[in-house]
Amino acid sequence: MAFKLSKLLGKGGARSPSKLPSDVRQALLEWRASKAPELDEWHYHVRYVVVEIGTSGPRAPDDNLLGISAIGVQGGSIMPADAFSFDLAAGDIDGDAVDRQLMAFLDYSAKAPLVAYHSPSVSSFLKPAFRNRLGLDFEPQWVDLAWLLPSLYSDKSATLLPLDDWLERLGIQGQGSGRRDTMTNALVLARLFQMVLVRAIDKGNSHG
Repeated sequence: MAFKLSKLLGKGGARSPSKLPSDVRQALLEWRASKAPELDEWHYHVRYVVVEIGTSGPRAPDDNLLGISAIGVQGGSIMPADAFSFDLAAGDIDGDAVDRQLMAFLDYSAKAPLVAYHSPSVSSFLKPAFRNRLGLDFEPQWVDLAWLLPSLYSDKSATLLPLDDWLERLGIQGQGSGRRDTMTNALVLARLFQMVLVRAIDKGNSHG
């Protein structure tokens, strides 16, 4: 499957939109023309999309994107109905199906800011996939929990930590440790992000 995925997702240059399936090409045109959400309002009201990816290894130049899971957070609440997931490693999948899944993620996220843990690593897998399959320069606004957590919870740690260490220090139980499926991890990250939002408000009020 890894060899097949490397061919599907590509390791070369940007794909011409003219080679996309007609429905994907039209959807991409509409997505490009759509407006990004206003981010100058109070951040608690903004819809954020928490993203986790599955990969065949840690290095984007050598390894493959295997899937994306995401869930919306708005008003400080995790929105169970506002979720997205696809698995590129599940059974046979052709190039057009990959294009449609990536386009579905763009439609779902709707240019919302994306929340991740170590966003440069996540971006290093997503950017080539969108460039090579859809011909899109994927440059969302990122919120990186790996950096926000030590900034807002310096009493727990003032340095970067592995995700499982933060779960233990912040008392988030019942998720196990090590490797989890992408949707479970997205939910874990969404819970952490909820705590970050509350902490940011508390710190803002205390300095107001």
